[in-house]
Amino acid sequence: MKRVLLLGAQGQVGWELQHSRPPFVELRALGRQDLDIRDAAQVRHMAESFQPDYLINAAAFTAVDRAESEAEMAYAINRDGAAHCAQAAEVCGARLIHISTDFVFDGSQATPYQPADPVAPLGVYGASKAAGERQVRETLGDAALILRTAWVYSAHGNNFVKTMLRLMGERDALRVVGDQIGTPTWAAGLAHAIWTTLDHPEFTGIQHWTDAGVASWYDFAVAIQEEARAAGQLRRAIPIEMIATSAYPTAARRPACAVLDKSASYAALSAAPHWRVALRQMLIESTEA
Repeated sequence: MKRVLLLGAQGQVGWELQHSRPPFVELRALGRQDLDIRDAAQVRHMAESFQPDYLINAAAFTAVDRAESEAEMAYAINRDGAAHCAQAAEVCGARLIHISTDFVFDGSQATPYQPADPVAPLGVYGASKAAGERQVRETLGDAALILRTAWVYSAHGNNFVKTMLRLMGERDALRVVGDQIGTPTWAAGLAHAIWTTLDHPEFTGIQHWTDAGVASWYDFAVAIQEEARAAGQLRRAIPIEMIATSAYPTAARRPACAVLDKSASYAALSAAPHWRVALRQMLIESTEA
């Protein structure tokens, strides 16, 4: 058995990790009501008492716009919390798997971002996550796995897919940004990739993982409507208009094109499905549940 301590159990990735736990894993999953990741002593005590082989940090402050006005909280969780996890992992000899984000990049690059490309976050959320990555690497170097992902959604928690489904049921039309490009990622697929890394101790350092393909938020919204109707979750289709980012101002700036290069991860762990295939599967499973 491999002992795994999971922090961030209430989030989308944490939820999916719990519901796909392999039989060879003894899992202790803690949410924010169980442990305050901002408290170094708490994190270290939990790690020392459980003595995990792996520590998965899926805890994060992910409210991108709110982070602009709550920077102290964002840094306390995303930077300091990451540091506390790295320190606890070092003390108890656990391998740390730390989840990060495409928001560490500014999105100005025309080609997919490589793991070694320099970071240049546009806002507090991305900057706090980049700072967390630095803390992990300063403590553990390449012994830790920093896994960047993007546009995560699931049937659990708050995300773009669930928001779109709700709005499509309530409104007669939608306007969705079409000039921000990335890759939707089903949290269940990401959880599977994370569990797979337990059998690949050589898979360390900074790596990227999302589903395959690219999309704009507009493309994603159109696909959500089509697939949800096919799955019987929507009774009608509504018009969806593509708009520019400038027509939908937000507190935080977002990367225009933050597609991550996953070639190394796919070679090591096996390739992910195209994002639309994953979306279809998630909607089918949530309909049958």
